[in-house]
Amino acid sequence: MEQTNSKQEAKQPEQSKWIEYIALASVPLVLVLGNSMLVPILPDVKRQLSLTQLQTSLIITLFSLAAGIIIPIAGYLSDRYGRKKIIIPALILYGAAGVLAGFGALWKSYPILIAARAIQGIGAAGTAPIAMALVGDLYKGATESQALGLIEASNGAGKVASPILGSLLALWSWTVPFFAFPVFCAGSLVAMIFLIKEPKASADKKKIPLSDYLKNIKQIFKQKGHWLIPAFISGSLALFILFGILFYLSDILEEAPYTIKGVKKGLVLAIPLLGMVITSFTTGSLIKKNGVLIRWLMNIGLALMAVSLCLTIFFSRNLYVFIGLITLSSIGTGLLLPCLNTMITGTVEKAERGMITSLYSSMRFIGVALGPPLFSWMMDISHKIIFISVTSLSAIALVLVFFFIKPDKKVA
Repeated sequence: MEQTNSKQEAKQPEQSKWIEYIALASVPLVLVLGNSMLVPILPDVKRQLSLTQLQTSLIITLFSLAAGIIIPIAGYLSDRYGRKKIIIPALILYGAAGVLAGFGALWKSYPILIAARAIQGIGAAGTAPIAMALVGDLYKGATESQALGLIEASNGAGKVASPILGSLLALWSWTVPFFAFPVFCAGSLVAMIFLIKEPKASADKKKIPLSDYLKNIKQIFKQKGHWLIPAFISGSLALFILFGILFYLSDILEEAPYTIKGVKKGLVLAIPLLGMVITSFTTGSLIKKNGVLIRWLMNIGLALMAVSLCLTIFFSRNLYVFIGLITLSSIGTGLLLPCLNTMITGTVEKAERGMITSLYSSMRFIGVALGPPLFSWMMDISHKIIFISVTSLSAIALVLVFFFIKPDKKVA
């Protein structure tokens, strides 16, 4: 099967390949829009519904937590029944729950809004994480790295566009971003249905009992857990830092000495994320399974995060320097994540790839879920403690990657 895929990939026209890339990249794009598009309007939601800072943070957290819990189940089902059979119903649920969240906002009902966000998280579990595994099924070698780089760049592009888009839509009404999301979701659904042809599963794939499947996963962690677990933790910490800082910036940019609101705030939030997008795509295109380069870029990325976040402790009052340092940190994230994606998808057999990539994505979602409430708690203590904490976490991730993740010269 792997040989067949490689031959088909070699014969695939360049234009057709890029159409598939765009269709696949639409899945993480809508996933990010469902969360990040709400970040710039969170202060508005807080005022309109008379919420506390913690209640406001739960709009992001419950979505991500629900996704993090369900993702491993979605991964198993995708390994057993096929990727598209999970992605398509997940996109439908994701979009429908988005409509419900919109009505919750319109009716100013916090319980409906929060319940809908949790349901959205369940739908989200079967989207981008499974799309990452599907990339591993469709492509091999340098093409896989390129596709994964585009997936990560699309993820980042959604983060760049979403604060601007959310701010623009909120000019009409603060409820509009909730209703806009299902429209984007429908576009991704159509692309996945008509533009992606999933490779046929091997004849014995569906016959693997759950007990044997779990034994295989356990065996993978027994053989590769010495680097898989640090990779999972590093990816989770990177997303925890990213979303926590976004949540923090969305709130403090409206206060003195910055006093930046509306679309202008959305544009400022987009600057660090643009740095991450460009870096992610460039990294994915360059690494091409080169284990030596992957190791260098992961360590450089985390070192850049640690140093730039440390400097924000001393230079947070000057907006230009502050955003510049946050952007350097995001560039570090853009160096790290495509390398982790390539290693995790490229070193696991197809039969268990869905579960392994889903466990990784679950850890990433948990990082996103923990960011807003913990940053909310730290904001009540001291702004400096936020950047002392994220600097320390970046340093811990650097130690884990430096000592435990040592890829071969060529990643399998």
